[in-house]
Amino acid sequence: MAKYKIAWMPGDGVGNDVMEAAKIVLDKMNLDAEYIPADIGWEFWCKEASPLPERTKEILRNTDCALFGAITSKPKEEAEEELIPELRGKGHVYSSPIVQLRQEFNLRTNLRPCKAYPGNPLNYKDNIDLAVFRENTEDLYCGVEFHPLPDELRESIKKHNPKMGKFDKHDGKDIAVSLRINTRTGCRNIVTDAFEYAKKTGRPSVTVVEKPNVIRETSGLMIRTAREVAKNYPGIELWETNIDAMCMWLVKNPLDYSVIVTTNMFGDIVSDLCAQLVGGLGFASSGNIGDNYAVFEPTHGSAPKYDGMYKVNPMAMLLTTVLMLEWLGEIEKSKKLEKAIAEVIKEGKVRTYDMGGSSSTLDIANAVADKL
Repeated sequence: MAKYKIAWMPGDGVGNDVMEAAKIVLDKMNLDAEYIPADIGWEFWCKEASPLPERTKEILRNTDCALFGAITSKPKEEAEEELIPELRGKGHVYSSPIVQLRQEFNLRTNLRPCKAYPGNPLNYKDNIDLAVFRENTEDLYCGVEFHPLPDELRESIKKHNPKMGKFDKHDGKDIAVSLRINTRTGCRNIVTDAFEYAKKTGRPSVTVVEKPNVIRETSGLMIRTAREVAKNYPGIELWETNIDAMCMWLVKNPLDYSVIVTTNMFGDIVSDLCAQLVGGLGFASSGNIGDNYAVFEPTHGSAPKYDGMYKVNPMAMLLTTVLMLEWLGEIEKSKKLEKAIAEVIKEGKVRTYDMGGSSSTLDIANAVADKL
C-alpha cells in the first residue's frame, strides 16, 4: 500500500498539460503515492450541472491531499447556455468548484509564495521573496448575494443603517448586493498562520493589508485582530497598510516586504500583483490549507486556447508540487525539487514562450527531472 493517497484533478484546459508535467517530476522522485483520478471542471458542469460532483468530494475525504490543475469559470448566463439541453431552465447555478472545495473542506488558509529565482528574465527585481497569506473561506467569496434585492431585506438594512435610504429611488431589480462577511475567528486564524510562518522562516515582519478607513467594520475587525495576535510575537513587527497604497508600494519597493496577510478578495488581488513581480502567473504556486486537508493548485487559469499544445509554463505547477511535498512532511524531497527548478531557471537553456524561449511544457518538466 502506498504511503500517500493523492487526489489527482487536472481540471480544464492547460490544467491537463501542467499536471502531466508534475507527474513526470513526481515519478522521477519516486514519491510513494497512489494518484487517484477525480472529476472536476467545466465538462462536468455542462453534462451534470455540477463542476464538483459528489463522487469527487468522496474521493477527497479518503485521500491525504489533492493536486489540482486549472479551472474554467464563466458568468451565470453563459454557464446556463452551455448546459446540455435537458438541464437548462432547471434552476442550476454555476459555482466555482475551487471555492466550493475551500468552504466545504474548511481550507481556510491560502498560501501564495512569490519568489524571484535568479536567472529569470521576467523578474521585476532580484531577491524578491514574498509570502501572501489570504483568508480563504470568508469575505465576498461567501456567496451571500442578492439580485434583485428583496424588499424585506432592503427595509431590514435601512432599519439598522439609514444610509440604505439613498437607494430608495432605485427599484429592487436594479440593485445587486454582495455581503462581505468576516469573522473574528477567521481573521485570527489567518493572521496567526502568517506570524507562525514568519517565525518559522525567520522573517522580520508581517504586513496586514486592508482598507479600514472606508470599510470600517470588516477591515476594522481584521486590523484589530491582527494587533491582538501580534502581541504574541514580540520579535516580529506588525505593519499596517491600505490595499491601494500596498499595490503602489509593492511596485516601488518590493524588497521592503516579507509576509503579507489579508482577507479573501484583497488577497486574491495582491497575490496576483506579487506573482507578476517574480515572472507572472507562470511562476505562481499556492496551497489551500485546512487543519486536516489541503488542495494545491497553480494560480493561473485554464487558458483554453492553449489546451493540449504543451505551450504554457509549468513552473507554477512544479512549485505547487514543492508546497505539497512540504505539507506532506517530505521536506528533503521538497528542497531537492525547488533546487532543481532553480537550477533550470538559472541556466536558461530551457524556456517556454513567456520567458522568450520555444521549449514546451514537457521540455521544462524533463529538464527539472534531469536535475533530480
